[in-house]
Parts: sequence; C-alpha cells; structure tokens
Amino acid sequence: MALSDVVNTFGQWLLAKHGERVHKIALDAGFTCPNRDGAKGIGGCTFCNNASFSPNAPAGAGGDSAVPPPVLSQRRGRPARPLEEQLDAGRAGIARRTRARKYLAYFQAYTNTYADVQQLKALYDQALAVPGMIGLSVGTRPDCVPPAVLDLLANYRQEGLEVILELGLQSAFDESLARVNRGHGLKEYEVTCRAARARGIPVCTHLILGLPGEDDRHYQRSLDIVLDIGTDGLKLHPLHVVKGTQLANEWRRGEYTPLKLDDYVRAAVDLIERTPWDVVYHRLTGTAPARLLLAPRWCASKWPVVNAIVAELERRGSRQGAAAASLREVSHACPA
Repeated sequence: MALSDVVNTFGQWLLAKHGERVHKIALDAGFTCPNRDGAKGIGGCTFCNNASFSPNAPAGAGGDSAVPPPVLSQRRGRPARPLEEQLDAGRAGIARRTRARKYLAYFQAYTNTYADVQQLKALYDQALAVPGMIGLSVGTRPDCVPPAVLDLLANYRQEGLEVILELGLQSAFDESLARVNRGHGLKEYEVTCRAARARGIPVCTHLILGLPGEDDRHYQRSLDIVLDIGTDGLKLHPLHVVKGTQLANEWRRGEYTPLKLDDYVRAAVDLIERTPWDVVYHRLTGTAPARLLLAPRWCASKWPVVNAIVAELERRGSRQGAAAASLREVSHACPA
C-alpha cells in the first residue's frame, strides 16, 4: 500500500494539479522572530532551535537576536547564505535526485512575514524569478501576518502563482502554548487564518503532538477546532528535544518525556482518520539532524515513521477521512 492510497499528500496534490513533480526549495532568508527579539519575548519557544529543521541555517542559528523589526536579523554566527546561492543549490540538488523542473520557494526558517512589506516583496520576487519557480510557501507565526502582507500574497495568487501560507499553531489550547512560551494564542490564529482564506490564500496549519501536558484528547480537539475554523492543509510534527533549547534542559532534569514511536503513530493515524479527504497533508512527521537531536532518537529518520503510519492504516483497514463524518456529527451535537 502506498502512502498516497490512504492519505491525500501534498506531493500527489501538486502532481495532479501541475501534471509533473513539484519540489520545495527550503530557504533561510535571515528573518528573526518576535518571540526572540523582544517584541513578544526573549529566547523563543522552549522547543525551538531553528537549525534543527532549516537545511540552510547557518552554524549557531537559533541564538537570541537583539535586532528590532522590521529589519532582517543577523543571528548569532554567520548570516544566512545569500538567497541566490540557496536557490541555485536547491535546484541543483533536485536535479540530481528527481530531475523535477518545477519548484516552490519555501521560506522556512523563523518568521517569514516579519519585515516591512516592501522587504518581503523584494525577497519573494527574487525567489519567484528563478526559472521553473511556480510559487511560494511561506512559514510564519499567526500573529505576524498583517493585512498588507496578506494583500501581497493575494496579489501573487491573482497572478496565477501557487501561494501557501503555513501557520504554526501547534496547539489550540492557550495553556499549552503558554507552557512552551509560544507568545500567541488560538485567537490570533483564527483571525489570520480566516483573513487569509477570505482572500483566497490557502492555509497549511502546523500541529505538534507531544507538547508537555497534552495527550490524545488535546490532539484531537486541536484538530477539530482547526477544521471548524477552516484549513486547506496540515502538517503534523512530533515534539523532539534538540540541543540549545529550554526543552532540552527540562528533558535532562526529567521534567519532560517524549512520545514513543508507537504512541505517535497511533495518535497521528487517529488524526488522519478524523481529517476529511479534501484537506491536504503536507507532512506526517518531522525530523532533526543527528548532531542536534537528543530525544526521541526515532525522530532522526522520516521514512520509518511514515511507513509505520501507512502500516497502521493498513492494519485498521482505514484511510484519511474514514472517521471524519461520524466524528464531526458527534462533535457538533455535543457542547464543548
């Protein structure tokens, strides 16, 4: 059984829409975050070392920054590699692996709408000028997407470009977000998500499984709330412990225990079954480089986790959306 047989994956969605493979080129454009530069907080989320998921992050990335918005950051260590260099390297790597000829510029590291709108336009335009680039995927926080930025993204959509706004919600529970020093709540997500989709901008929502104090009930309720608000895509991530974070200190003191692989797979499949088929899954798990990852060790590799999710769906005789209709009916019939 193939993953795309049981889950509506982003890769297959792009293939069906564009008639050929489309690959993301992950970019670090040198942004900072309001939860690091003092606008919202210092130190960032307790789990965040951006170098753990940004392939173009410089050595030392993830440290505090004292640069106020809207100026792009020069983070501790080297600044990000020039965008042109990252784009060239990304295209060359894709050519070696799959020979795909179409790309999405994935502004991934830190908060990629956290600058003056003209600065953002210059960066986005530079990426879009690359041959074969069909659009943007922009990762950001829900409290950093003002109307002017939404209008800019909507304009790209009107030009026929693919544009996806990736919003890091992580949990629909404000107490959980406060526990990990997130610096925003559900309300900011709801306002931004609705405003984006009203302009025709598709939203991909990030959710983390394994946040301190949360269990299956929290994950399922977060998903139900996100689906009620409305989203076009989802990314699921297991919370992993990486070096250089407050969470790493908590883990060392025995104050945080990461999810086991079997528990993550079971919880992820439960969410997949609750998700209507028309919602696209951009990611089912997350990884971190071995040099940074402390725990759980299974987060070092993607495909064993994905294969375990497929195997569990096959064992259940299930697929994405299998439980969506009945569960949604119960959810709406019962008061929260």
